[in-house]
Amino acid sequence: MQKHQLQDLIEPVVEGLGYDLVRVMTTGSVNVTLQVMIEYKDRARDITVDDCAKVSRALSETLDEKDPISDNYHLEVSSPGIDRPLTKFENFERFAGFEAKVEASVEIDGRKRFKGILKGIKGQDVIVEADGVEYTIPFANIAKAKLVMTDELLAAYEEDKD
Repeated sequence: MQKHQLQDLIEPVVEGLGYDLVRVMTTGSVNVTLQVMIEYKDRARDITVDDCAKVSRALSETLDEKDPISDNYHLEVSSPGIDRPLTKFENFERFAGFEAKVEASVEIDGRKRFKGILKGIKGQDVIVEADGVEYTIPFANIAKAKLVMTDELLAAYEEDKD
């Protein structure tokens, strides 16, 4: 998976505040938005609006000082949500058993898009069962991936909160 060009600048700020960085993404070309997703390191609690504001203030200071984006932009800090993006190798093991959409940057067995059950990891590969077939996708070849909102995922999320 490819790293965002600002990740090395943003990640130490986020981690220094006690959070894990989930994703950095830039959207738009005229009205640019820099989206930063965070979660608690221990994952024991949900991210609150106050958490997002705290990280936003700290990132604004760093981004203003370093000025890595020449145009005007909007900074958006949020939680990953239940149907979260899968951005780190360990996410594919952590969420094994749940349904996900995975898009490869190159064809794997004649296809680039997979929607199926995560089966975990093997070596540096992600295993996905889609349409009754197990596919082995090198993590380095994953362009993007995210969990699919299902009753099972929602039930597991609610159970974790209890």
